[in-house]
Parts: sequence; structure tokens; C-alpha cells
Amino acid sequence: MATESFLPPSGTRDFLAAESEIREQAFATVRDVFARYGFQPLQTPAFERLEVLTGKYGDEGDKLVFKILRRGEHEATGEADLALRYDHTVPLARVVAAYGSQLPTPYKRYALAPVWRADRPGKGRFREFVQCDLDVVGTASPLADAEIVSALHEALDTLGVPEFRFLVNSRKVLVGLLEVYEVPADAGGGVLITLDKLDKLRPEAVVQELVEGRGLSESTASSLVADLTASDSIARIRKELTNSAIGQEGLAEVDRLLDLLSGTVPRERIGFVPSLVRGLDYYTGVIYEVTAPGMPGSIASGGRYDGLIARMSGGAETPACGGSLGIERILPLLPSAGEKPAPALDVAVTVLGDDQADAAFRMAAAVRRAGLRTGVYLGSSGKLARQLKWAAAEGARFCLIHGDREQAAGEVIVRDMTSGEQTTHPVARVAEFFTK
Repeated sequence: MATESFLPPSGTRDFLAAESEIREQAFATVRDVFARYGFQPLQTPAFERLEVLTGKYGDEGDKLVFKILRRGEHEATGEADLALRYDHTVPLARVVAAYGSQLPTPYKRYALAPVWRADRPGKGRFREFVQCDLDVVGTASPLADAEIVSALHEALDTLGVPEFRFLVNSRKVLVGLLEVYEVPADAGGGVLITLDKLDKLRPEAVVQELVEGRGLSESTASSLVADLTASDSIARIRKELTNSAIGQEGLAEVDRLLDLLSGTVPRERIGFVPSLVRGLDYYTGVIYEVTAPGMPGSIASGGRYDGLIARMSGGAETPACGGSLGIERILPLLPSAGEKPAPALDVAVTVLGDDQADAAFRMAAAVRRAGLRTGVYLGSSGKLARQLKWAAAEGARFCLIHGDREQAAGEVIVRDMTSGEQTTHPVARVAEFFTK
């Protein structure tokens, strides 16, 4: 049991063999799905210039950016000029702004790497965690949004996540609601941030925050929250948006996405949810989150962000959309969670004396070339019983026993660690035995 002083910082974790193997298998599954959809890998630095990240995530998000203090002679200023990567979307926008002419159009990329947020740790919430992102840059076609959702759905399904569901909305629907409820433009962003809490707080608490914190009237706040949380909320919102052009545009986006996915995503796994907000400022169109029983918050999310790259480069607007798997929240839901680690070795090689060490290393090298995970005993004891115990602890299927008698005969004993059966083979042909 690790003492407090040796535990990793709050919100971070160490991963021993069992967890590391499960994680790597999950990452490999996600990479395979994303690659089959034609997405290409992209790697960016773990940290960015501070001005690249700030101003992209809204006031609440900017507070969670992990800043890096200036170094060397500037350290005493207490100022920051760099920050750890908050997500993969803003770094992607920077890459497109920097290398746009060298990239294909549309540009389809995925990224699997850690991100950092100065958040309060909790269940399923960490300060350092891996995000699995995929994005399409350079097309406004709703087919791109549908392909992102389809790839996320296939990844979740292949991983074996149970009973997950996509919740879909559009930022244009939300803008339309602010319009029909006559929310002042300068208060709109804050109102959406508060509405984003509807899945965490009671409706009365959200109404109270809208009134006391966002300046809405009691009647406006109550009506807005009531419409968004009613059992017939979809019908109510569609009726409210009848006379809102941007609201109608948002509804059309949602309906088109659901139509495109009707043949690939089961109906029970996706639906329009008018109360979905997605708090990040850069979304401009369709947005979505994925929920699963037993997990707070979302396990995947995404949407369209047509204005972000132009904000980064100062150039023309570049359409883009993307999604992200919350792999850290997904891993506990997988059937493999809690499994024992795979055996470390296929073949264990004993060293029963100094005279056998050279031969042990040569045999181990030959067996490795045959494709088996092979380890040589590195302890100080020359006792066979102790080395067999080590081989069993490593999960080895076979153990090579090579003492004075075997060395003199040019042979090695191969012990089946499951049955206990032992067979003798020429040292020069031991790799051939395993190949067969």
C-alpha cells in the first residue's frame, strides 16, 4: 500500500500492468475504428503558447487551463507564457492555420493523447486524462457530422460499452430559444452556461441562478426551464421556434443528422434533446453528448465549430466538426475491467549457475526470435525450486531448465508449467520446438 507521500498528485494516476494492458487494448480498438473511417493520426506538443489556448473555452473553461510559469530569469515574475494542452481541438485549429496548404481537403484527423485541466478531481474526473478525438476540417456537409457520430458509435460498440445513448441538439436551436425568450445578447452566453447545469441541478436551482446570477425575470427563467425539462419538451421547443429563422435552421440540422444516421445507429441509441447545451464557446451548429448508465456526465461528445479556425488564423471561416471519446470514463464500463493482467512471459529460462548464464541468454534470444515473450531468471539463487516458483509467478507457459548435466549433453529440458510434463531437446533446436 503506497504511503501518502508516494501517491501521485491529486487527479492523476499510476497504471500498473493490468490497467495498462486494458488501456492499450482499448486505445488500439479506437485507433483501428478511426483509421477504418479514413482518419489520419496527428500529434501535437503537450503544451501550447498561452494565448493560443485562452479565450477558446469560455470563462469557465479558461479557468481550468493549466498554466506554466515563465522560466529562468523570468521565473520570479510569477507570469505564465505557456499552458498544458486543454483538449485536441484548439491544437488542431492551430495546425490547420499553420499548415493549411499542406493538408488534404477535407482534412480528417484523429488524436489519442493526454490533456490536462485544473479541475476538481471526482468520480470519473481527472486533471490528467487521455482524449480520443477525431475531426473533419474543410467541409460544411452534414455528412461529415454524421461520419463523426457513426465512428464514435462504432468505437463505443466495439469496445463493448453497454446501453450508451447519443443526445443531440444544435447551438442554433439554443440561439433561437434565447431569441424567442428575449434574452439580451450580452447575457446569452451566461444563460447557456447555467442551462448546461440542468443535468446536474434541480430545475428550481437553475431557475434561481438564471434570475439571481444572469438577470432574467422570474417568469422568463421559469418558462424557459419548464419548456426544456418537460416530458414533451421536443414538441414545446419546436413550437416556440416556429418564428425563429436560426432556430428553424438548427432544427433542420438535427433532423438531417438523425435521418443520415437512421441506417447505422439504432433509434434507441440516439435522439434530439433540446436541453443539451455543451458549454464550450466555439460550437456553432450540431452538438451531441453520449451518456451511459452508472456514469455521471458524458462519456463522449462533439459538434460543429465552423468559426474556431478563423479565430485562430484571422483568415476566412473554415468549416469543421469533431468528436471525442472520454476514454477514462469508458474504461470502467468495459467487460474487461477488473481482469487479471495477461502473463508477462511465455517462456522462462532458468540460470542454475554462472556457467549456464551465457547459454541461457543465447537460448532466450533464439526463442524471442521465434516470437515468444521470453525472460531469463535475474535473481541470485541457483535453486531450481525457487526459479520454477518465479516462472509460475510470471505466468510462463514453459520453463527451460539447463543445468550442468544438460550443458554437457548439449540439451535443454522444456517443462510445461501447466501439466508438469518435461521433454528434452537439443539446445540448437529449442527455438524450432516453439515454432512448431
